[in-house]
Parts: sequence; C-alpha cells; structure tokens
Amino acid sequence: MNRLTSRLRRPVPVALLAAATYACVGAAGAAASPYPLHLTTAAGAVTLTRAPVRIVSLSPSATQDLFAVGAGSQVVAVDSYSTYPARAPRTSLSAFTPNAEAIAKYRPDLVLVADDINHVVAQLRALGIPVLLEPAASDLGGVYAEIEQIAQATGHGKGGASVVLNLRRQVSEILRSLKRPLRPLTVYNELDQKYYSATSRTFIGQMDKLLGLVNIADKTGGSSQYPQLSAEYIVASDPDLIVLADTVCCGQDRATVAARPGWNTIAAVRSGAIVPVNDAIASQWGPRIVLFLKAVARAVVKLEETRK
Repeated sequence: MNRLTSRLRRPVPVALLAAATYACVGAAGAAASPYPLHLTTAAGAVTLTRAPVRIVSLSPSATQDLFAVGAGSQVVAVDSYSTYPARAPRTSLSAFTPNAEAIAKYRPDLVLVADDINHVVAQLRALGIPVLLEPAASDLGGVYAEIEQIAQATGHGKGGASVVLNLRRQVSEILRSLKRPLRPLTVYNELDQKYYSATSRTFIGQMDKLLGLVNIADKTGGSSQYPQLSAEYIVASDPDLIVLADTVCCGQDRATVAARPGWNTIAAVRSGAIVPVNDAIASQWGPRIVLFLKAVARAVVKLEETRK
C-alpha cells in the first residue's frame, strides 16, 4: 500500500482510498489468522480449525490462565474447584472423576484438563471435541509455556505474551529484593495435618530453590515427591521457615502450629517465621503463583533482618 501511494502524482478520491484500505486490512487479517492451528500437547497433537467459542475447563490453573489472557468470555463451564476468578462459570463438573457425557452437554469446542483421568481425553476426542492436556507445571518455565499455549489456542496470543512478561517482571523484582543469606535457610512445606510435604522436585520445591531455601523433605531419601513426614522428623530437622498450605482445608495457622506438642522448640516457631498461604494459591500453577512467591519471600527477608 505504501509503495503504491508513493507513486501517485494526484490526490486519490476518499471513497477509493477507504475501499483500498479496507481491502488491505481484510487481506492482512485473513493472512494473520492462525487457524487451522496445530498444537503439540502432553496428550499428543491437537488441531483447532477455528477459534474456540465454547470452552470448558477442568483445571483450576487453566481456568486462571484463560481469564488472565483474555479468553474469559469464551468459557462456558469450569469444574467445581475452579474458584478463581469469582466470575468463572462454576459447575458440578469434576476434575477428579470427569464424565465425558456431562462435559459434552455444554457443547464445547475446546476442553482443558490437567490430568487424563479415566481416559477422558480419548473419550472427548471420540466425540469430536478437541482437548488440551496441560499437566501440573514443574517450574516457572512450565507455567509460562502453558499460559502461552492456552493463549495461542484461544486466539489471544498477545494477551498470553503480556501475562508472561508481567509474571517474569514480578518474579525478577521478588528475587532482586532478596539478599544471599549468611547461611542457607531451611523450610518445611506443610500440605495437610498428616504432615505430607513437597520436595524440591515439585513446583512448590522449585519456588523454594529460587528463594535459596533448603527443603527438609529432600533428606527423607524416598522416591515420592510428596513424602509423609513425621512430627519427630520435623522437630529434629528444626526448620527456619514453615509454609502452611493447609490453612483453608484444615484451619492451620501460626497458633495451631505453635500449640503442637514439642513444636515450640522449632526455630520457625520461636521466631514466628510461619507463612500461612491459601491452599489454592499454593497448589495451583496459574498467574497467581507470584502471590505464593511473594509471601514466602517476605518471610525470608523478615527472618534475615532478625538474624543481623
């Protein structure tokens, strides 16, 4: 268009110019359309012939991603555990016992899941419904990749890029706020009252490593990424920091931890370095993961200040 107009020697009628401009924009828009879109997922290749307009999410993390990138208006149903954002259309659909027929009743043209429970991916694909399997991320790189793929699949590539850029910026700011500790701080991540924890091989554990924390669950020597510790082991490990991810499910807080028999000798209890975190924020890997990182980082900074 620019090359053409540069050669003209006389004014172009407004109507003709408008028509030419419309034609160019239309052609550019058609050329820029990403559909049909071919994606590679954990469950194999997926092809989307057009932008989805009826999306069902059976993953709380994917639900957060959808609304964050700008695809919220395309979401027609989410599972019962997708509590954020509040405007998400929650239903009785279960992510733990998914029912393909119940999902299909919403007439989705795209379904997002975190696990292929009961072979739901194959069942839905047999019904002609595309499925994106976005499993639990193991690190921030996985979080970014899933946000970008969900954004691309739903026609919101720019929104996804913006979300990831903002997350990267926030993570960088959080890490810059920390100073290398005089000695490594140890941490105990509590998932429930039976003392199940998370090792450094989990997403929570990766957050610990970013903050320079040493995870006491790593020394158990077992193969499980979520080992069950004992009260005796935790007390003997004497963690500098305790992160509670069972505040909503189990009503745990600083007072209940301090009241446990023998726990008053633990360094974290004596210093008050107990971090209560909303269960959903600690267990989901969507954009709100920075809230978890911020909460633990603040505790680390405060703890370091008291040690000077």
